[in-house]
Amino acid sequence: MTDLDAIRDVYARIECDLLVVGDSIITDRHHASSGNYEETDPQNQIGGIIPAYPLSGWLRHGMESVVQKRGGTACHPGEANANFRKTDVYDRDLDAGYHEKGACVDTPAHDDDGCVIFDLFGGFDGVPGTLLRRPIRFSPVRSNVQYERGHAEGHYRRLNRNVVSRNPEDNREPLRNTEVDAVANLDGCWQLSFRDPKPAFLGLVAEAITFLDDHNTDFMHQLGGSRNFGGGIVDCELINPLYEERELKRTFNRANGPTADMEEKDDQWTESYRPEIENALADRLHSDHA
Repeated sequence: MTDLDAIRDVYARIECDLLVVGDSIITDRHHASSGNYEETDPQNQIGGIIPAYPLSGWLRHGMESVVQKRGGTACHPGEANANFRKTDVYDRDLDAGYHEKGACVDTPAHDDDGCVIFDLFGGFDGVPGTLLRRPIRFSPVRSNVQYERGHAEGHYRRLNRNVVSRNPEDNREPLRNTEVDAVANLDGCWQLSFRDPKPAFLGLVAEAITFLDDHNTDFMHQLGGSRNFGGGIVDCELINPLYEERELKRTFNRANGPTADMEEKDDQWTESYRPEIENALADRLHSDHA
């Protein structure tokens, strides 16, 4: 049996038809093959990195929703004494299932440990969170994708969005042009690492990924921008943490199905490990709000 406390790295499969995360996509145009550097060319070979910032916020929101649905409150990501432009919005957040960031640390019974969200994402004075969220490196060339390192297949384009005139005389003359960086047909892994692995932490990650997959068309739980245009609808699942590296790679091999060993591990995960981490999460949330 695998020791749950020994699982430090987990992988979420991310599939998204269109991902738009503002100016956060970092491309490697100078490495593009065949001299094709044109970001508007559909045949470009540009790869790059999707930074962890939008991914982290998306996952955190899913985790917060899981905690709230179980009757708890989640650490707000913003400090209570910050100079927010909309303090009334912050106050409404507190009324909608959040507590002030770090308020959970002030409880003596917790021995200076915060709530599970605080522990995972970190807090004040350089206190690191136990969950390391890595960027996703993407490439349009499938043979270059290293899934075991948290890479993905994806196709970068710079798109143009025009606001055009509406009167017949001007015949849809552009009034304003906006360029948008986008990655299409994204399919790959997002690697998450625990500095201090615990079953409850793994349970919250698993529950949050399931929640985000179930609510992937909800406006609040889409990833990035262009949400009204189908952007950020993410199909996601936790890849079985019991898989070995070669089995993880096989998950993305469209020519092969799962092996008998993989199917056995799937049964073990569903019947034994998943209930164990869900129970550990329930116990942790109970202690957080005792």
